[in-house]
Amino acid sequence: MSKDMEQIINMAIYQVTDKKTIAPLYAGWEETMIWSCLDDCMGVAYADDLEKPASAQIIIGPYSFLAGEVNYDLIKNNFDYSFDMIPQNPQWEKAIVETYGEKVEKRMRYATKKEKEAFDTAKLQEIVSSLVEPYTLKAIDQSLFSEIMTIDWARDLCANYGDSERFLKDGLGFVALKEGEIVAGASSFTYYSEGIEIEIDTRVDERRRGLALACGAKLILECLSRGLYPSWDAYNKESLSLSAKLGYRFDKEYPTYEFQ
Repeated sequence: MSKDMEQIINMAIYQVTDKKTIAPLYAGWEETMIWSCLDDCMGVAYADDLEKPASAQIIIGPYSFLAGEVNYDLIKNNFDYSFDMIPQNPQWEKAIVETYGEKVEKRMRYATKKEKEAFDTAKLQEIVSSLVEPYTLKAIDQSLFSEIMTIDWARDLCANYGDSERFLKDGLGFVALKEGEIVAGASSFTYYSEGIEIEIDTRVDERRRGLALACGAKLILECLSRGLYPSWDAYNKESLSLSAKLGYRFDKEYPTYEFQ
């Protein structure tokens, strides 16, 4: 190992409070979860230096965004292997694999274009109206928040907010109910100053019945009415296909590294 590499690995890292110092390292990276942290809305940031950082890490929800010069200490700053790592470039990818080897698996996610004028509100309203009995849509309130947090498949709809008070202040979402039971939902996984990142979940036995589509359409309409952008980043091609039905267009695929 070269001396330069040894110095990088042994560098200290610091928690960042002034996000303006790391913002240039993320310039051009159109990911709303990054913006959530840079806007001081959600998440936590780390860097190799507090005044003139060359490397940075943003952790928000279960994701770690690595930017700037490769820094192995930041790659290792992954508490109990809890976060999926999203590298800014191939150099970070190589370093992640060097660090974790077979412990991580590369998979692709799919970004959609952030087009504020792309939505057909009439079509979205038609999708919402197509939901019929026994299903109904309801905004997530304090009671529904509490219920969601007890349901394994639905927790991601609200988990990033910690408690109902913060969700009701900063979050937004709707659920599909069947005889009073939550069977699907769409919500703000994260939020930033100008919009949200959408999370959609459906109970396994209620899938392919248009519930995710209706919840997503309702959430998008509500965002547009509030002047917020409803960003959609697809976990897989099924999610990408669903987004297209709501008006989104594919932008690009990008790699993530998940612990096995």
